[in-house]
Amino acid sequence: MMARIIVLILAIVAPIMVNAANPESQNSGSQIAWTSETLNLVKQGDPGKGHALAESCKACHGLRGEGMPAETQDDGKIPAIPALAGQNANYMFKQLRDYSNDDRSNGTMTAIAKGLSEQDAADLAVWYASLALPKSSGKSQDIANAETLVEAGDGKRILPPCFVCHGANGQGEKIDIPSLAGQQADYFERTLVQYKNGERHNDIYSRMRLIARQLSEAEIKALANYYASPR
Repeated sequence: MMARIIVLILAIVAPIMVNAANPESQNSGSQIAWTSETLNLVKQGDPGKGHALAESCKACHGLRGEGMPAETQDDGKIPAIPALAGQNANYMFKQLRDYSNDDRSNGTMTAIAKGLSEQDAADLAVWYASLALPKSSGKSQDIANAETLVEAGDGKRILPPCFVCHGANGQGEKIDIPSLAGQQADYFERTLVQYKNGERHNDIYSRMRLIARQLSEAEIKALANYYASPR
């Protein structure tokens, strides 16, 4: 127990120390600040209006926000589209605003987000958060390594257990930590790789970038299968 406590303390303190030592890494990665006004905006989002807006999202994100798995066709691979159902409302609001502010880049989502007001983003976020988490989208695989990272982390690399932030069941936590349960495995893997190589950089104070850089490709794939697979 004491060893776990020490790992958690180091995991919290280490990113702060790294950022302090490296001024270039002090960019928060996002223009969103969780002020009381912003938190209240999301909290008071209108799920009915969000539902209406989400009608135009179904073609990509599914009828109930379950996302779409990756597909392989003759002309190449079509990447997975993320599940949104049950997502932390604050997290989803932040992502939409980050796309709008060019703090996160995706041709399709950037164009869509720029057409949404802050209120629209809040309404959509609250609607998707009201839905049940998607059912696991993957197949059971050998995920022993992932279970160790999720439940115990790795003290030697100062990696905290995933459950500390993302919840015992991958359900996410306040204020803006996303749910992972049932996420499309290909999308999950792609996201961690983007954090690892710095392509995605809208995580506050490089938290996920610092973690992902220490994960091997095999560990990333295992974690993706862990959260997508039935348990």
